[in-house]
Amino acid sequence: MLNLTFLAQDFPEIVMDEIKNSPLRAVVREVAEPEDSPVVASSLPVVTAHGMGDSCFEPGMKSISKGIGKKTGTYAKCIPTANNIITDTIDGYLKNMDASVDVFAEKIRADTNFAGGFNAIGFSQGNSLIRGYIHKYNDPPVNAFISVHGTIMGVAALPSCFQQGKPLGLICKAVSEALGEIAYLEIAQNILFQAGYFRDAARVGSKQYLANSQIAQWNNENPATANATFKANFAKVKRFAQVKALKDSMVYPNEGEWWGSLEDGKFGPPLPMNQTRMYKEDLFGLKTADEADKFRFETTPGDHLQFTDEELYGWVEKYFMEDSNTAAVVV
Repeated sequence: MLNLTFLAQDFPEIVMDEIKNSPLRAVVREVAEPEDSPVVASSLPVVTAHGMGDSCFEPGMKSISKGIGKKTGTYAKCIPTANNIITDTIDGYLKNMDASVDVFAEKIRADTNFAGGFNAIGFSQGNSLIRGYIHKYNDPPVNAFISVHGTIMGVAALPSCFQQGKPLGLICKAVSEALGEIAYLEIAQNILFQAGYFRDAARVGSKQYLANSQIAQWNNENPATANATFKANFAKVKRFAQVKALKDSMVYPNEGEWWGSLEDGKFGPPLPMNQTRMYKEDLFGLKTADEADKFRFETTPGDHLQFTDEELYGWVEKYFMEDSNTAAVVV
């Protein structure tokens, strides 16, 4: 891990080549611009956030931001955590989740187009950036948040090491348990973005997880360090729309894309949002938001980040445009 960090500092092009050839990427394809422009433009600009191994400087994310801008008739921009395609891509692995959120927030706040608030849409790991921004900052505020195949509730297994709807097999479970041995060490949490949202169901009660895990902090799972601001900021969002990929091979369990999770202490069937401890105890505001009717749920039939142009622009129209008046009165 440290060797990779040093290599990225001295020879970033080599690390970039390795990333391009890695299966651990979540890169969106290029989308076409929408054919129609809005009769009435959206009142808010849009922030987009990219996934693991992707970049705001890649053609896919550029096309998505441009297309959403045309669809909504407003300003839309992908917010990177670095200033070029190589460093922005590497940051998706080697800038830890909390630090990435801080840079994300800094860049949003530096752009005066977002000063009055904005809508946000994330893809894969980019949704962890948006979720972290909401908890830690949310100023300027997020009005509506669309999470496309998002890591919003973390992952419990390596990509492709599972089959959705089934408990982890012996090998995959063993790998996840081995990862759990190191994922909650401070050194891992301080370096690897993915360690920040790795949520090993067998270790969520451990001292290391509760003390060091970044997603544990956002979930307010440790009563000793619970942060009321995280919950208050979450409550300020007017609408949450979550899109789940039914055959997702990257995010396990995919129920997490709908705020569900594995049951604490077990590698069994995933729990839906309203059966999780986070919801029942309203640790960071899931129950409060649900009772205020702020959640909407969508699905796509295929694998991770497989969606059509029509689906993308349909979500944008529904939740950033048509739904904006409704969302504005939700409290």
